Amino acid sequence: MSDIFNVKDSLTVAGKDHAYYSLPKLAEKYPNINRLPYSMKVVLENLLRNEDGGQSVGENHIEAVANWDAGAEASKEIAFMPARVVLQDFTGVPSVVDLAAMRDAVVKLGGKADQINPFIPSELVVDHSVQVDVYGREDSLDLNEKIEFKRNNERYEFLHWGKNAFENFVVVPPATGIVHQVNLEYLARVVMASEQNGELTAYPDTVFGTDSHTTMINGIGVLGWGVGGIEAEAAMLGQPSSMLIPQVVGFEMTGKLQEGVTATDLVLRVVEMLRAHGVVGKFVEFYGEGLHSMPLADRATIANMAPEYGATCGIFPIDQMAIDYLRLSGRDEAQIELVEQYAKAQGLWHDADTPAATYSSNLHLDLSTVQPALAGPNLPQQRINLADMHQKFGETLHAMTKDRASEKEGKVRFDEEGGEQEQAERLSAKPKVFSSIDIDNKTHQLHDGSLVIAAITSCTNTSNPAVMIGAGLVAKKAAAKGLKAKPWVKTSLAPGSKVVTDYLEKTKLMDELEKTGFYLVGYGCTTCIGNSGPLLEAVEKGIEENNLVAAAVLSGNRNFEGRIHSHVKASYLASPPLVVAYALAGTVDIDLTTQPLGQDQEGNDVFLKDIWPTSAEINELIANNIDAEMFRKNYGEVFNGSEAWNAISSADSQLYPWSDESTYIKNPPFFDDMTMEPEGIKDITGARILGLFGNSITTDHISPAGNIDPNSPAGKYLQQRGVLQADFNSYGSRRGNDAVMTRGTFANIRIKNKMMGGKEGGYTYYFSGDKATLEQGEEMAIYDAAMKYKEDKRPLVVLGGEEYGSGSSRDWAAKGTILLGVKAVLTSSFERIHRSNLVGMGVLPLTFKKGENADTYNLDGSEVLSITGLENGESRTATVTATRADGSSESFEVNVMLQTPKEREYVRHGGVLHYVLRQLAAENQA
Repeated sequence: MSDIFNVKDSLTVAGKDHAYYSLPKLAEKYPNINRLPYSMKVVLENLLRNEDGGQSVGENHIEAVANWDAGAEASKEIAFMPARVVLQDFTGVPSVVDLAAMRDAVVKLGGKADQINPFIPSELVVDHSVQVDVYGREDSLDLNEKIEFKRNNERYEFLHWGKNAFENFVVVPPATGIVHQVNLEYLARVVMASEQNGELTAYPDTVFGTDSHTTMINGIGVLGWGVGGIEAEAAMLGQPSSMLIPQVVGFEMTGKLQEGVTATDLVLRVVEMLRAHGVVGKFVEFYGEGLHSMPLADRATIANMAPEYGATCGIFPIDQMAIDYLRLSGRDEAQIELVEQYAKAQGLWHDADTPAATYSSNLHLDLSTVQPALAGPNLPQQRINLADMHQKFGETLHAMTKDRASEKEGKVRFDEEGGEQEQAERLSAKPKVFSSIDIDNKTHQLHDGSLVIAAITSCTNTSNPAVMIGAGLVAKKAAAKGLKAKPWVKTSLAPGSKVVTDYLEKTKLMDELEKTGFYLVGYGCTTCIGNSGPLLEAVEKGIEENNLVAAAVLSGNRNFEGRIHSHVKASYLASPPLVVAYALAGTVDIDLTTQPLGQDQEGNDVFLKDIWPTSAEINELIANNIDAEMFRKNYGEVFNGSEAWNAISSADSQLYPWSDESTYIKNPPFFDDMTMEPEGIKDITGARILGLFGNSITTDHISPAGNIDPNSPAGKYLQQRGVLQADFNSYGSRRGNDAVMTRGTFANIRIKNKMMGGKEGGYTYYFSGDKATLEQGEEMAIYDAAMKYKEDKRPLVVLGGEEYGSGSSRDWAAKGTILLGVKAVLTSSFERIHRSNLVGMGVLPLTFKKGENADTYNLDGSEVLSITGLENGESRTATVTATRADGSSESFEVNVMLQTPKEREYVRHGGVLHYVLRQLAAENQA
């Protein structure tokens, strides 16, 4: 780190001097800084502090942000280095596996195992493994935890070893909370202070997370977003991430929410507005007088759903509300003082007198116009006013059932209201299809719209006391009138932290939630990520019997088709109080604004308005029952864990004792035969085409995901290892085993390899020798062909079209590619992050010249390719020669998509992990 602009300054907090890189001083040279959005000032400070002469960050990058043009399209790349990394267990395990493998490798290269540690604070929260197997009973939490530990024992043993073996790495145990809520309530510093170049330096807390909803932390002024595993690992090892200087959309909020409107209703409106505006790849920054009375928890609710409105982040500034929250959540007073003093010194503090920044575009929302709402049936931006829900579900039902077989003559059944009618009348009436089911020796009817899942779950809302206490009050008033969830509704309460349980118990609202059917089932991401668990067998059979459109209502952030449960066709996002209300009704085919939820003990109708709490009731309970001591007590023990966690045995060693018996954790072959000398970027000759793909191949197509087919290469591998199909679990749970994941790469059932003439699935042709036509290829799974090519010592290339690698940043889309033996990927264009991930794994990214693609040169996939003129990565172009079976050939020029000196170094070394390994091993040998 240097100070080429001579802007270092200092401030004293709690008797300690802190150096910092002053933006106000830099603004004397670049006045435009004074009008930068809050988020761009954080980016600018990051570049200023990490300037390294241009290897990653140079003077030109700093000037580009200092002179940021709000209206310019995102085009210039910069290198961003976060202050810390947050991981959840599904995506975090493979990162820790790679670190463990690096320890083995560095020792072989002559280094020491303890050289491999995260360079920056790296914090993993185990929250994605709990499933709602048991519900509706007092011991649900205990039983689900026992099932979770049995199901994930190998992974937990590995993480137990990691938390003891690595420095700068901590693990928050299972049954503690959701990663984003734990991050907000405890892990976030807002302003960091650490030794840098021998002096205590203060700088903004910034974070990369291996979960898209990392953006929740934006609610307290921390700039961060979700990244793929490779980017996270690179950051853990001190390597910055490439990003485009973004556009920033300003979102002004004015006014106040009306009585009865929740933060959930607000965020659904924000999602709707920003989706319509278009903010993909952009920062969104909230400002305006409406923020001055907006609780921090409401801000976090809005920030959380940045992935749903498509933005990289949705950030709020540091202000008095943020300081108050830090104090409420039990942060140290010296840390709170540092946050306030640093923010004010850097021009990052916001109050009523702060002048508005310049934004790329602007939106405005009067909070008083927000109405109670839900979103569904399968997208978060499908907002529906509560008053319109009954009608909208009717439209959804019509669309989902117009071709249903059970509506044919002779298969339509009616409820009591329909009666026995003549066939002609039946066909002209609107039928209500139902199934009779038995639950606890009582017969019930399941209809279209019957609610089978009602889940108070996910980081979005369980971090917000107003909506959680609101749910408790709805339950209390309902229970007093004798109402409870209908028997066919699977109810669950999965708070984001134990603080939630404490204040629900302190207010006696936990008892009320239990009376209505909502028992504590676990701490973690449950229904929102599809861990809803099984429905009652009778309910599942009833749905299947007449192909019913069953529904779910959850306080989550995602409701994509098929995500919540395979038997649920319509899923709706809603506030926790509405989740309780719909559970009482037992259906979404109802107008809660005019129709009763049920009847009280005297047979009187009970309406939603009769049990909906006032803001005054909610605020009084919050003020009298939530305090800093509650946070200190819970987070003072945050790393302790349960008896089950502490009973896990793990090796006390610097090197991980890999087990050949494990099908979850395996030493990856990334570093096999690695030497101190990098291979460099050599010309590729005699390569075969593993796959020829069209446009819009996403990382979901490439990366292993979902269930493991027993007939797939991964399924066959597990069966050969003695794993029963019932114990396959998912690709996600086995991300720490490269043998499973490599077999699942390019194995998506919907991917189309154009070589296969339209056939779907992960198939290709294997060509023996240099001269074979398409018709002479041997059809097989892509993994099997890749292994045969490996035996032939033949390099592989993948060809693609436009937007190759779009979608979520999935690390195994790149890891699996390199482990299949692919040396280069040639496409019409790349999604930016996937291109970066390929570089991080040592795969050479190439693009056709503008307007060209594989069809331009009549490539059918049977050609042998040579890629020459690479000049060790220094050349911006290369020549591809495609030779056909008849000996004819075609040569054309392509672009080499290595965009910085550091990227060229990564590929020369075989990837970022190899690059860092060699640097550390060399330090030990010096």
